[in-house]
Amino acid sequence: MSEGVRLVNRVFDIIEVLATHKHGITLSQIADMTLMSKSTVHRLLSTMCARQYVERNEDGSYTLGYKFIETASNHINNLELITEAKPLLSRMLWDLNLTTHLGVLEGPNVVYMEKMDVYPNTRLYTQVGYRSPAFCSSMGKCLLACLSGEELDKVLDCCDFKKYTPHTIIDRDELKEHLKKIRVSGWAMDNEEYQLGHRCIGAPVFDYRGCAVAAISASGPTTQLTDDKIETVRREVKSAARRLSRRMGFAES
Repeated sequence: MSEGVRLVNRVFDIIEVLATHKHGITLSQIADMTLMSKSTVHRLLSTMCARQYVERNEDGSYTLGYKFIETASNHINNLELITEAKPLLSRMLWDLNLTTHLGVLEGPNVVYMEKMDVYPNTRLYTQVGYRSPAFCSSMGKCLLACLSGEELDKVLDCCDFKKYTPHTIIDRDELKEHLKKIRVSGWAMDNEEYQLGHRCIGAPVFDYRGCAVAAISASGPTTQLTDDKIETVRREVKSAARRLSRRMGFAES
């Protein structure tokens, strides 16, 4: 076993011990239960405390930290989000005859968490787990539009602003103005900005805190998502996003 793998195993041993002692456990007890030296346990705990995955209490004992709980909660929330989204994505798929997606923002990209395809046996350009640049995708623009000014600047600093098609917005100031309009309207369209001949209409999903945690979309070739169909798709996508937001605890004012 390599030293790296051994180190990871030791970290998990400590986490498992802490998880069974919600009121706290001392360094000596952790060392005894994991069969590690006190110096090794202290070194690992120091790193975990610095990352807020473990907390050192006033009495010197250790418990799992807020970061660990937050990370686990995010995973559980994502599972709930996918479960709640599936019937809505399915309904949009059959109503609109367009491929539907659920995505979340991760840095400068949108990660596709769920996909329902008109042609399930055909691999199109997106799959679950696929990442696309947020600045030129409908779901990405929806989520960028919901960020604060400081948060948005940090994300845009990481964008490559590649001109994927003649329609891609690569000017940062122009994109910001575009995002302001999206924030007001509550929906966005990728109008052949990432791939020629392809359109996508998305809307944000909010949780109980009012935070935009995801977005849903309906997409297809321009031969299917034609100009005269945009309004119908926009209405259905926004309606589905509102329903999913309510299921995630969001209360509209």
